[in-house]
Amino acid sequence: MTRVIGIDPGTKSFDFCGLDDGKIFMDTAIPSEDILKEPELVVKLLKSAMPLDAVVGPSGYGLPLTHISEIDEKRLFLMTLIRHNSKEKENLGLRKVLNVLKRENFNTYFIPGVIHMPTVPSYRKVNKIDMGTADKLCCAVLGVFDQSRHYSIEYDEVSFILVEMGYGFNAIIGVKEGQIVDGIGGTLDGIGFLSLGVMDGEIAYLLNKIDKSTLRQGGVAYIAGDERITPEEFGERVHSEDYDLAWEAFMEGIEKGVAQMRISVKEPREILLSGRLCKVKTIHDELSKRLSALGKVRRIDGFAKVAKEAAQGAALIADGLVDGQNKKLVDFMKIKEAKGTVLDHIYLKAIRELKAQV
Repeated sequence: MTRVIGIDPGTKSFDFCGLDDGKIFMDTAIPSEDILKEPELVVKLLKSAMPLDAVVGPSGYGLPLTHISEIDEKRLFLMTLIRHNSKEKENLGLRKVLNVLKRENFNTYFIPGVIHMPTVPSYRKVNKIDMGTADKLCCAVLGVFDQSRHYSIEYDEVSFILVEMGYGFNAIIGVKEGQIVDGIGGTLDGIGFLSLGVMDGEIAYLLNKIDKSTLRQGGVAYIAGDERITPEEFGERVHSEDYDLAWEAFMEGIEKGVAQMRISVKEPREILLSGRLCKVKTIHDELSKRLSALGKVRRIDGFAKVAKEAAQGAALIADGLVDGQNKKLVDFMKIKEAKGTVLDHIYLKAIRELKAQV
């Protein structure tokens, strides 16, 4: 018997998914702004679910499998990539949540991002960091679980391209024979709902110094000229001329990303959709139509009603780590064998110097 919880620290909400002997017992979400103001909300929720065998916590860009007792300033930096002299550090939500988890001594683990995975060839990692953050990796884990269950096939028969569309960032992840083989993270992908996606090097030069907040701008909401618009509202207004530019840029960016991933996963069984935006009917229907030329399109079924796909995947990983029903899944995908840091594959002198300092 195992009892675990997976946490997804989303841009809009923190989602919590709990499994008790493989069956869901917790399925809830709390607005991210509430948790940033009162991190103790996380403690209260976890305490209400005790006893717990394990928690998979918010892991940012990821680490090789790491227990909370091993988290220090170096590892925290590698999870967040926030400069030590940055004022952003003072308001770092991940740090606040980590501190309360550590204080309460929950058996918490932090997990890898796509770039840490041994199943991704090194040549695909060259000069990259964001191939998919830890929460996006969780979505891919759920995808393997979901496709295996949906078609009643073994893990080594699973093959898909995942299009994960969160409130802030997108990601496209390739899975072949049940293992992650490639990924295009939110800062390397086309535009997201909030994020500008991959940045032109000349823009980076002109900006001179880039804050994390810059990475969360320039996307659909900004192109549409309404930073407060929700994905659902955007979906209702797509036929308005004012939103055409944002719509076409968003859709074509995803099409190009999936086409690019077809180089790494040449014959996917299907293209899986996940994330908040795929639940907006107009977005789902348009993507299904556009991507159908590249493969069969299906939305991940999942097993929770409230908690997003990343929280569900985190719960599966937590269960597998404590030898629950999903141990085979975690072992097969080689989550425990992840290694290295997010800075290992950058061939720039300044980044190598930075790595030597942390």
